Amino acid sequence: MRKVLIDGLKAHAKGHIEKHKANIEIYLHGSVGIGEHSDIAAIQTELDHIAHYEDQLEVLNKHFNM
Repeated sequence: MRKVLIDGLKAHAKGHIEKHKANIEIYLHGSVGIGEHSDIAAIQTELDHIAHYEDQLEVLNKHFNM
């Protein structure tokens, strides 16, 4: 059960990382503006999300790696 939970947490974080990377690619290749936010601010937000989930993976790997 422990492995299933840890694997699920890792998969969840990796999925979110991929989603936010895709959003950045969209901003970089198809920029048309985002209303009240600039593309730079939107990309920074996406990078913050990636950093959050990479931190989670790092903690899981460091303290709960199987």
